[in-house]
Amino acid sequence: MSALEIVTFFVYLVGSVSFILGLKFLSSPVSARRGNRLAATGMAIVVAWVFITEFLLRDGGLSTVWILLVGIPVGGLIGAVGARRVPMTAMPQMVAIFNGAGGGAAALVAAAEFLRDAGDSGPLLPVTFMIATLLGAVIGSVSFTGSIIAFGKLQGIVSGRPVTYPGDKIVTGAVVAGILVLGVVLTVVTNSVPLFLLFVALALVLGVAAVMPIGGADMPVVVSLLNAYTGIAVAATGFVLNNYALLVAGTLVGASGTILTQLMCRAMNRSIFNVLFGAFGTAGGGATAGASGDQDVREITADDAAVLMAYGKKVIIVPGYGMAVAQAQQAVRELMDLLIAKGVDVEFAIHPVAGRMPGHMNVLLAEANVPYDRLKEMDEINDDFPNASVALVIGANDVTNPAARTDTSSPIYGMPILNVDQAEHVIVLKRSMAAGFAGIDNPLYADPKTTMLFGDAKKSVEALVTGVKAA
Repeated sequence: MSALEIVTFFVYLVGSVSFILGLKFLSSPVSARRGNRLAATGMAIVVAWVFITEFLLRDGGLSTVWILLVGIPVGGLIGAVGARRVPMTAMPQMVAIFNGAGGGAAALVAAAEFLRDAGDSGPLLPVTFMIATLLGAVIGSVSFTGSIIAFGKLQGIVSGRPVTYPGDKIVTGAVVAGILVLGVVLTVVTNSVPLFLLFVALALVLGVAAVMPIGGADMPVVVSLLNAYTGIAVAATGFVLNNYALLVAGTLVGASGTILTQLMCRAMNRSIFNVLFGAFGTAGGGATAGASGDQDVREITADDAAVLMAYGKKVIIVPGYGMAVAQAQQAVRELMDLLIAKGVDVEFAIHPVAGRMPGHMNVLLAEANVPYDRLKEMDEINDDFPNASVALVIGANDVTNPAARTDTSSPIYGMPILNVDQAEHVIVLKRSMAAGFAGIDNPLYADPKTTMLFGDAKKSVEALVTGVKAA
């Protein structure tokens, strides 16, 4: 083994360790920023070394160095602009589109490696090479187009409702069968370029066909699953390129994405099969069949709500997507500070699937400098609701719906929910009586102990802040 190869292995080892430690640090909000920086530094080291070895030290490498010299600044600029300008409410969309870019890149690399050596005549390429190449191409392509559709559904460009048609599963099954047949033919019969291009085209179609029948409510789960797909595609590409850093990074992304998908499904008490094939979920917010919006509810003024909280012993705030849309997190933190100053115990109840992606509420509240120790996960805080004077629900709908416990006909039956209905008083901040993602009524709103404060969440919380100051 040459000295250059030894140094390359060492650099890849450093990068791999930084990825693993970065994931470890991401498990806590306190260390998440450090984890991000560590993993990014490791990736920068690996990219820099690849640039040195593949372009500067390799014969003829300088003739293609422009690829990196153009690609790195352009990609870096897009990432920097996205990170600074995209609002927190649009983070799920950005995650989806970046994930799609990763899958597309993996598919392109696999295709380039195949097209470089393949042909209708001549010896077949090695079976192991073909399996890895085809896996990278098909999984990367599915992740690419699937992520684009997920982005469209989250952004409202594509209908958030499940898009189905008679025989859609048969068509999807035929596409899968075609991919499998072509994969076998390409591996053991002929390395035909036209057949490979058809193989990739069917994989792109499969990504669209797989995600279109899934409703907008399930897009966070889909994005997580597609993220796992991208990781697997990257790992396969690492095998094709004999690049250990890609193997490790892709495996970590694939494993973590799979675990996250399982955790999200468990939080909704649904299987991944039900998510992918259940045609569940709506565009989010519009009433659908079973969501009449004509429940008999009681309204409350901001001043009265403020008095209830200011003179209570314990207030549990339940943030949801409504808080994210209104960008109300700063006002919520100010409300928390005022209540604490009056001797009220304030905590936040975070449901695993509140918002549009895992940790969405945590990130928003951390952005507003809410102390981490006041953010409580569902299992940690659910038993505290009976001791709460007020449960303040800000836009969280399905994750507080008691029908999940009792109504066997409800699409969310069995889903673990936050026990807000067990608090002494429940105050719900909503724009209107429109249904949530599941498209069903929430009987919590008709509960005698529940009152509604209608309006934009940010303006409502600001009114509560004013009321608490005057109380």
